[in-house]
Amino acid sequence: MLYELGGIIVICDAGGCTGNICGFDEPRWLTHKSGVFSAGLRDMDAILGRDDKLVEKLADVAGKLDAQFAAIIGTPVPSVIGTDYQALKRMAEKKISLPILTVDTNGMGFTRMIDAAFGYMVKHGGGHIAAITSVAGTKGLGMAPSYSATKAFQNTYLQALEQLANMRKLHISFTDIRPGFVATALLNDDHHYPMLMNVQTTARLIMKAVKAKKHVAILDWRYRVLIALWRRVPRCIWRHLPIKTKD
Repeated sequence: MLYELGGIIVICDAGGCTGNICGFDEPRWLTHKSGVFSAGLRDMDAILGRDDKLVEKLADVAGKLDAQFAAIIGTPVPSVIGTDYQALKRMAEKKISLPILTVDTNGMGFTRMIDAAFGYMVKHGGGHIAAITSVAGTKGLGMAPSYSATKAFQNTYLQALEQLANMRKLHISFTDIRPGFVATALLNDDHHYPMLMNVQTTARLIMKAVKAKKHVAILDWRYRVLIALWRRVPRCIWRHLPIKTKD
């Protein structure tokens, strides 16, 4: 909605999948450019609520672009840690001579979208819901607590709706697509991400899973092996494992 209004739009997150909005998911990029950015905060910056870093980045961009306003769009990460968007707005307004908008978005956005599709299919005789989540929902990941928690919610919610559809004998199928790290421009930074998957190969695997109406599709075979091992690790051991990307 804000895309073509001449503002600076910041997706407030540690990066992750929401960063794709800035470079891949917005079809209007083909015809019209806009100042859409990922906050690009490191995981601990987002988790600990280091709002000053976000404001500094926003002020830097505002000094370089001729914008009419600035908008900070929330995601599940700041929602989970209880970010005070009004305080964030006041902080930004002290450093930037632009109107500041904030949008408190949380994990319920995923729920509402899936519910809307589910409700439509109930009324129209069935259908197929495919959602891209992540392997990060398998276990709680210390390097990305809020991210893995929201992905676990998505995995469980799709599983619950699939059971509900079967209980009501509805002709609705589900495919939960759980990729690992994909070699997009978003991950082209100073970190080393293990087992990176090729974009084109990943896209083919996604289409194959959707066409086959798989219930759960973990991409690719390396991650299927890894996740099978993760699931066998007891909690008493898991909490001591240093799982992280390499700097």
